[in-house]
Amino acid sequence: MAGQHILVVDDDMEICRLVGNYLEKNGYQVTFLTDGSSLFDTVRQQKVDLVVLDWILPGNDGLNLCRLLRNFSNVPVIMLSSKGEETDRILGLEMGADDYLAKPFSNRELLARVRSVIRRSKTTEEQLQQLHMQHMQQQADQNPTSELDREVIFRFGQWVFEVATRRLRSSKGEFVSLSGGEFAMLLTFLNHPNQVLSRDELLDLTRGRESEVVDRTIDMQVSRLRKQLRDDPQRPAYIKTVRNTGYIFCASVQVI
Repeated sequence: MAGQHILVVDDDMEICRLVGNYLEKNGYQVTFLTDGSSLFDTVRQQKVDLVVLDWILPGNDGLNLCRLLRNFSNVPVIMLSSKGEETDRILGLEMGADDYLAKPFSNRELLARVRSVIRRSKTTEEQLQQLHMQHMQQQADQNPTSELDREVIFRFGQWVFEVATRRLRSSKGEFVSLSGGEFAMLLTFLNHPNQVLSRDELLDLTRGRESEVVDRTIDMQVSRLRKQLRDDPQRPAYIKTVRNTGYIFCASVQVI
């Protein structure tokens, strides 16, 4: 945990002070921003492990900042807001946040969320490493004398998914930026093609059982991924709903 860098973006200096002191006492490095004007430069120039982002900020609000951040970074985001309704929480998650915490909150709850989100992010990275190793072994088995390609690339339908760079590219050459949640969901489906996955199984594979989620979280994440894949839920080419059970990724998947 030592050395992990948390970026707190909130215009309330009292919250910054209290949150910062508590996170630093628990071994984190903390940087504060009172608005979003330098958020993007900070994420580009420094190693940031997690962003704690307030919804209401002067100038650009947290929702729009989160959406724009997802255009170039998959750094995990916890959204803070005084709006505690489920619809607001879902909206925050749809903009690319990895978790949502309503104000007022306790420092202990924030710490638990920070640990959970970072742990899920690490789990996803470990999945990538496993995929790399599996792909390298497959290549070695097929052609022991060839130079191994360390990149894991999936092809399905009109899409090519480059796992290491997290790039989703259409057959027309268009690139789609995925949030952390969308990335984890797509990776899970591609690793389990033509297999019915229940909502509980998808929750375990993409977020981890230690996380607290709102109702319809998995359905919402699948809906977001369908939009990115331009998949019509009425006539799905990729993700089919299995009534009263969960979902199945029905497209043919190739590892190239």
